[in-house]
Amino acid sequence: MNRNTLWSLRLGFSNQQAAVIEKMGISKFLDASFKINFDATVPDFLKDSPKTTADFKERREKSKDLNTEQKRELKKDFQKQEGNTSIEMKCWWIDKMISGDYPLQEKMTVFLHNHFVSTYQKVKVNHWIFEHNQLLRKHAFGNFRELTKAVLKSNAMLRYLDNTDNRKGKINENLSRELLELFTLGIGNYSEEDIKNGAKALAGLSPGDNGGVYRDKLSDSSEITYLGKKGHFKSDAIVDIIFEQKNSPYLFTKKILQWFIYDNPSEELVTYYGDYFRKKDFEIKPLLEKIFTEEFEKNAVGTKIKNPLEYNLQLLSELHLQPKNKRPVVAFLKSQGMDLFNQPNVKGWEGGKSWLTSQIYLQRNNLADLYCSGRENFNQKAVTNMMMTDENKMENRPAARKRIINLDWDKGSNKTIISELSSRLLFQVDGESQKDFEKILKYDFDSNAPNAEQAVLRLFNAMVKEPEFQLI
Repeated sequence: MNRNTLWSLRLGFSNQQAAVIEKMGISKFLDASFKINFDATVPDFLKDSPKTTADFKERREKSKDLNTEQKRELKKDFQKQEGNTSIEMKCWWIDKMISGDYPLQEKMTVFLHNHFVSTYQKVKVNHWIFEHNQLLRKHAFGNFRELTKAVLKSNAMLRYLDNTDNRKGKINENLSRELLELFTLGIGNYSEEDIKNGAKALAGLSPGDNGGVYRDKLSDSSEITYLGKKGHFKSDAIVDIIFEQKNSPYLFTKKILQWFIYDNPSEELVTYYGDYFRKKDFEIKPLLEKIFTEEFEKNAVGTKIKNPLEYNLQLLSELHLQPKNKRPVVAFLKSQGMDLFNQPNVKGWEGGKSWLTSQIYLQRNNLADLYCSGRENFNQKAVTNMMMTDENKMENRPAARKRIINLDWDKGSNKTIISELSSRLLFQVDGESQKDFEKILKYDFDSNAPNAEQAVLRLFNAMVKEPEFQLI
């Protein structure tokens, strides 16, 4: 097992950083990862998407004098345009994941994206979803308490969890409930009364041109009791109270461990790192640093099932595929249940064993066939047909542009190559697998033969279909 390859995958999306980790050491690699600049540039694909109250007012004015059919067509065109913009934003994000030398910032952003869920399907404003995503990226190594305060006031979250319907005399509890249940304390550490009173504190907090603002006519300034404290509280104050609670560090710490290292971390480990998180006043950077440097010294491998992003981007990296069009990756992720900006519910992607159903496993194997055949720019129909059984040969599937694959491998005997690839792909080859691999790469294999590259590629394709390759 190559520890540097393992941690390249855990701290990113491929083994691309393995050599850098080996050269720098894990501590210096983390330091460099934490120093990555935050890019505040707004992508060009968002330039025509509405953002402010004035933008939406202008759209309403344009349709005011239209008849019903014209309004319907205008709405349809707008929805199509915004739907395409949402796909472009997914492609933009995947490109950021692939292109960075230190991908930990993006790995953390995806984690936070699944912790503070806010979907385009519900929000329906691309600019707000982008701002939410940028907020998570900006605070990826910052203070969790301050990030929670900022997320509560993001337009996307206010719309997603229905705080637009939360007002004095007509309370909506959605945002207040998830703040406690999913974002901070976890079930069992608060009361229904806390949820109701938290909703009062959040009443009237509505989307604004630069994030959430309280509307005086809608807000509730009555005295409440929240987690044992009495007073006139607003959003920042209730977050401060939450983070004074005994159990405030553990939910987030557990999810960090699950996202990066263990599908099922022990309670002892959660408590150990959670207590340190509290000691560091909920600063994310020192928590990550402690977890990664200490867990790096352990020989644990195969403790987490790869999510579809990790599986897909690792294959692209191993095969040196650099598709200019990221839409096939977007489509594959959606088919695997990991649609960016569109989790199935507020709880986010479940992770763990949910990433390895029989359907997902078959789709992954078929993706490996596509990539190993040089088909990096396959279409939506190819993704749809990924459920075809192994008996259906690749040539019967939808065509995709091919390219020559250049798989790095060290020349040598068949056993040497099998050993090198299995080490690189992080699994131990048992007796039966060894026999299967030696049927592909026979004892008299010649590394210099004209067809040697294709033979090794067939071996690689077989290896990445092994159950062990689905693990990190």
